[in-house]
Amino acid sequence: MAELVLGPVLRHVDGTSATVWVETDGSCEVEVLGRSARTFQVGEQHFALVVIEGLASGASIPYAVALDGVTAWPEPGAGVPPCRIRTQVVQKVLFGSCRAAKATPGEEADKVGPDALDAYAARMQTRPEQEWPDALLLLGDQVYADEPTPRIREWLAQRRAGQEPEGEVVSFREYAELYHESWSDPEIRWLMSNVPTSMIFDDHDVRDDWNTSRTWRAQMAEQPWWRGRIRAGLASYWVYQHIGNLGPDELTRDPLYRKIIDAGDDVQNILEDFAEQADKEVDGRKPTRWSYRRDFGRIRLLVIDTRSGRILDGQRLMVGSEEFDWIEENAAGDFDHLLIGSSLPWLMPHALSHFQSLNERAAGLPGWRGRLGEKVRQAADLEHWPAFRASFERMARLIHRLGTADDAPSTICVLSGDVHHSYAARATYAEPTKAEVLQLVCSPVHNDPPKIFRAVFALSWARPIASALRRLANRRGISADPVQWQKVSGPHFGNSIASLDIDGRAARFTLETAREELGLVKVAELDLPLQRSEAE
Repeated sequence: MAELVLGPVLRHVDGTSATVWVETDGSCEVEVLGRSARTFQVGEQHFALVVIEGLASGASIPYAVALDGVTAWPEPGAGVPPCRIRTQVVQKVLFGSCRAAKATPGEEADKVGPDALDAYAARMQTRPEQEWPDALLLLGDQVYADEPTPRIREWLAQRRAGQEPEGEVVSFREYAELYHESWSDPEIRWLMSNVPTSMIFDDHDVRDDWNTSRTWRAQMAEQPWWRGRIRAGLASYWVYQHIGNLGPDELTRDPLYRKIIDAGDDVQNILEDFAEQADKEVDGRKPTRWSYRRDFGRIRLLVIDTRSGRILDGQRLMVGSEEFDWIEENAAGDFDHLLIGSSLPWLMPHALSHFQSLNERAAGLPGWRGRLGEKVRQAADLEHWPAFRASFERMARLIHRLGTADDAPSTICVLSGDVHHSYAARATYAEPTKAEVLQLVCSPVHNDPPKIFRAVFALSWARPIASALRRLANRRGISADPVQWQKVSGPHFGNSIASLDIDGRAARFTLETAREELGLVKVAELDLPLQRSEAE
């Protein structure tokens, strides 16, 4: 009899439909609310995505998961509220990034402190359903393929006995173990079974500095294990994260998804061949689009792939021209709030922003100066939007165009993570926008870096340093910033989770940080649109 390995994970939910993802230990029929799906096999693993249509709108519907007719979830005696699919209006969106797996209880100390999402889930279990979040957005580094826990490193050593890269995952099965460790945490598993979750990768989902530059890609291509690593990394992302981002209509139109569920046997080679092709650049573009759009009533969520979509041959672009055209098309519409999910911040601390644009110019020089610039780029992780200057400026023009339109939304918020500190910054233009434009960053959820990083990030907001670097950028011929921005909250440090509570054209941004023995502590709160006194 098949058993549940992971999940259920509630993924795409709208007014009348939902998808529920599971992993099982064998082939079986998975049933949720009278709808069923046969598992598909990837190597040693078995998965299903159950599509449930025809749900009542505005309802809260309890559900269970059955495998071959036998109830597998909820687990008996779990002592937590039952799982529910809520087709109600979305009013609360939770977001954050960089969640390393917790330490093994009783075996090791959790060196990075309490897990903010775990703390949120524990609190959520004690609160009425009306206070639960309606959506969760995970903005990258859901797993750490290059920095696994001691338990995973020991498992890898026993599994492949000295094979390179030591202490890092390579195969699909090894990637699966990362998800098993992270998502089987009881509180997280319960939360993800109740809150519709959208996801996008960042570098550690594959490897640190993934797609930083042409040089980085060439260095990786020389490694004998890299081809297997990127094939397994993107194949596992497709299974564990990507397909759940898609709604029923998108799944029906997706030829790969149809091919996988109709195959009837092991599809690992099919998926990994697809992954290898998705990693390539073809005529200055990427053949696969991982970016996606979600609409929550009067809220639009547009999630951008800032890793795999990069163009590194010729002009450096964070997102290829063809995909940016898609972004511009899908950013337009009639809604109250536009949320742009980007794992990497668009607006960074000023000193870091100017330094990254300077480094991009330096790394493109011939000879030793270019080689030095590349070394600095990789050592300091200089790979955010300002390090792709053309894309940084195109994003600024897009947001300005949207924000000054007759039907401009009330707010345009870029939601990001990655940089291991949290902050809010307000953007302004020479021609003012009708929409409030904000960069909201929440990082990490559970991966607090060494304390020296705190000093570096705090100094990077200092005006004298930023002004000096901007003057240097002027002398190097780097174009003036098309947008100005000012920090309105932060920098905040520690494991944190952020939320947007939306009421019509108003919203509230809240940042909470996990503290030992205290649980979540509110460290920032902003009412949007900002009052003038808050923005100054």
